Amino acid sequence: MWMSACGGFLYVNKDSLCFHSQPYLSTFVQGDHCLYFQREKERERGTTPMEEETKSRFKRICVFCGSSSGKKASYQEAAVELGKELVERRIDLVYGGGSVGLMGLVSQAVHDGGRHVLGVIPRTLMPREITGETIGEVRAVSDMHQRKAEMAHQADAFIALPGGYGTLEELLEVITWAQLGIHHKPVGLLNVEGYYNSLLSFLDKAVDEGFISPTARRIIVSAPTAKQLVKELEVNEVIYGSQDRLTGQTELEEKYKGS
Repeated sequence: MWMSACGGFLYVNKDSLCFHSQPYLSTFVQGDHCLYFQREKERERGTTPMEEETKSRFKRICVFCGSSSGKKASYQEAAVELGKELVERRIDLVYGGGSVGLMGLVSQAVHDGGRHVLGVIPRTLMPREITGETIGEVRAVSDMHQRKAEMAHQADAFIALPGGYGTLEELLEVITWAQLGIHHKPVGLLNVEGYYNSLLSFLDKAVDEGFISPTARRIIVSAPTAKQLVKELEVNEVIYGSQDRLTGQTELEEKYKGS
């Protein structure tokens, strides 16, 4: 027999009825004639066990993706699933500010889930990449360089969905910044149906030919699904750049140091 008491639990043995204040046990355990039961996490933290499992070390993730939707429905589905995964883990979104293509899908999914959305977009691109109502907070900047710097400054990690030249440029730049030690934030590639297989093969070829070090190759983490990718990023540590860093401080480095 067992019952809850004072936020802890009781156990029964052959001789007595005792109160036990040990914090959470993940399962019932029976031994030495005692039966333990799990204390409810909600009483102390106000969260469910499911919510505890989906807590993230990231507050905001920057997502790079296309202003086009792509030909396959799987690309669009992946954008929505990534948005839902961020919501489930209570992560806010930083992105390029557009309301069209994959940008629109991932931002709408995060916004609909109740998380904050920050879109950073150059003023000159607003007529082309924003149609109808804006999603979340939109921060207009002067040019593409400021856009990338601001997104990087606001985010704790980066994920690239399928995209074109712009997505590749943004992705490769944050990888380079990690290589130089400018930031130490995880970088992920959502490789939907092998979309980025050729890019990953190229990176491996560059390692074989001596243009990318094996350590730098490990900066980028890839996975086929949003859930798997975010899970891997949660445990990823960027350690590159300490010995290979270029001398001198850039304006962006100073900005990171002040963040």
